[in-house]
Amino acid sequence: MNLGAEQYISVTTYRKDGTPVATPVWVAQDGDAVVFWTVADSGKIKRIGNNPEVSVAGCDVRGKLKTEPVRGRAVVLDAAETERVRGLLRRKYGLLGRITLLGSRLRRGSTGTVGVRITDI
Repeated sequence: MNLGAEQYISVTTYRKDGTPVATPVWVAQDGDAVVFWTVADSGKIKRIGNNPEVSVAGCDVRGKLKTEPVRGRAVVLDAAETERVRGLLRRKYGLLGRITLLGSRLRRGSTGTVGVRITDI
């Protein structure tokens, strides 16, 4: 399964009590891993900090699954790696990606978002 080819993936993270929380995100392939980008203080980043185990599946913009979920391990990336993720997303999503990433940078600054790598999928 090539999740990096999907327009969106559903990333399911887990609360401390084990409750799953699914969120659709843009995705790009990065070698054997997939990467996405999100707000640095988002709930999913906090949950990944507590438990890096995630479930991922191809989905539509609303999060409706298109593929079977698979387990993976998420790692929040540093500033240099996050910039690399932004580049992968700009290339994949074209003009819309550039506009979205620029808007986010103007609103939140360069440290307001982080990249996440999902491995072991």
